[in-house]
Amino acid sequence: MPTFAADEKTPLDLDQLLSQLQTGKAKQNQENKTREQAFLRERADQDKMLKQATNTRDNALKLSEKLETNFEKNEFQLADLSEALNKRMGSLKELFGVLQQVSGDAKGKMQSSNVSAQFPGRDVFFEELAQSMGGSSKLASIEQIETVWFELQREMTEQGKVVKFNTDVVEANGNKVNKEVVRVGAFALVSGGQYLELNPTTGTLAELVRQPASRFNDSAENLQESTDSIVPFALDPTGGSILSLLVQAPSIEERIDQGGTVGYIIIAVGLVAFLIAFERFVSLARMNYKVKRQLKETEANIDNPLGRVLKVNQQFPDVAYETLELKLSESILREMPLITKNLTLIKIVSVIAPLLGLLGTVTGMINTFQAITLFGTGDPKLMAGGISTALMTTVLGLVVAIPTVVLSSMLNTRSKNIMLILQEQSAGIIAERSEQQLERRQNMKVTSKNNQVA
Repeated sequence: MPTFAADEKTPLDLDQLLSQLQTGKAKQNQENKTREQAFLRERADQDKMLKQATNTRDNALKLSEKLETNFEKNEFQLADLSEALNKRMGSLKELFGVLQQVSGDAKGKMQSSNVSAQFPGRDVFFEELAQSMGGSSKLASIEQIETVWFELQREMTEQGKVVKFNTDVVEANGNKVNKEVVRVGAFALVSGGQYLELNPTTGTLAELVRQPASRFNDSAENLQESTDSIVPFALDPTGGSILSLLVQAPSIEERIDQGGTVGYIIIAVGLVAFLIAFERFVSLARMNYKVKRQLKETEANIDNPLGRVLKVNQQFPDVAYETLELKLSESILREMPLITKNLTLIKIVSVIAPLLGLLGTVTGMINTFQAITLFGTGDPKLMAGGISTALMTTVLGLVVAIPTVVLSSMLNTRSKNIMLILQEQSAGIIAERSEQQLERRQNMKVTSKNNQVA
């Protein structure tokens, strides 16, 4: 567009305005020519680029057709070669297929076998062999086949040996210590009287956090200390299944703890009853011994119930036998609380214990039903606490009730025997006093008749 030099102070006349318009028009034409030339140059470049892209596309299409042709030829050639390979392999293909399957199975066996604690890294060979044979057409070499045979044979051979070797063991507290380990075939690993387990993932040996009962640990310790002698040993032929069950079995303390508060109350009541029963057994045994000793003596001794009863006879030598009978009965009644002391309490405990067990059973079942209401029956562990409380309180109640019933019966029998001795001796004393008084009366009658005759 034409440009104007505007001067507000000096207005232009018509000649000057025409001159400016001519100058601006010439300049505008020059700019348009420059733009047209630039556009033509750019168009030529774009045509050149388009031609190059067209050539590149054509070359790529030709190459693609060539590659497709080669691919089809290779497909046919590969099919012919594969068919030829299958014909040449024949029965060997099945053999190597079985070898691949055996390698895969042996990998898992070697990884979890206790023999691998002494010979680590065997599972890596089988894993690599199975992957290489399954992922390519490469056949196993004679050395690899012999290694498979050797490892399988070594696994069978080592299962019949008891071997000692040193290796790193992770203790229960987390420390890793190099220890002597005894391997019993492929069934058990022990060290320091503790059973070990092999972690198949990491290949490390670790002590069981929970060990089985002490008698099994004692057999493990005896085995490790033994040299050539035959030692009894607790062997798990299932490869750890039975041992895991033994380890998971709760101890006596854990079983008692499952009974909860009611269980501890039953135990406390039972201990009190047993202590009382023990004291009664000792007291009645001493009392029975002294009573039997008193039966052999003529002089009454007040350190025993029978002696105190006999002392009443000596204190009242001249009273009538009816009065003596009352005195002796009073003396026997006085001895009865000492003889039957706390026996009723033991009998009460024998009755209360199963009732407390029933209370714990009902409480545990209530907790179980509450867990079922809140969480359903999908997870049995949620109900295990209530069921354990229910069962253990019943067991504890019966464990306390049965012996306390037996103890109560035995103590009652002993106390009754002592009471029978006292009653028997009392009856004998009364009979003897009655005979003496009857004899005196007869003598007095005979004397009175003689005096009258005289």
